[in-house]
Amino acid sequence: MVKFRFQDLVIWKMAIEIANKLLDIADELEKKHLYRFAEQLRAAGMSMSNNIAEGSESSSDKEFANFLNYARRSTFENANILIILRMRNLITEKIKNELLEELDHLCRKITNFQKTLR
Repeated sequence: MVKFRFQDLVIWKMAIEIANKLLDIADELEKKHLYRFAEQLRAAGMSMSNNIAEGSESSSDKEFANFLNYARRSTFENANILIILRMRNLITEKIKNELLEELDHLCRKITNFQKTLR
């Protein structure tokens, strides 16, 4: 069985778990014909783990750190989308708060991991 380096990274595992939850929300949004919201949430949700995975095969730590920065910035994009979804009553306060906590935790983990690359 082939296994990629990124699959062992805790930050990737966290990012993909959060993305899975965001994709569930996107599926529900699509059922309400809110395609743009769904599309944006899917893209931002997958961006976190995609950038961690892509960066893990970088030729230098500096390049990997740049990809981690993109992943980190996607946590903020997802947080913003969740806040808007809550304002529009498209998700519950509980779901918003739980996911914001997870995104904050992931962001901190990414930042700490970046520091090990310097």
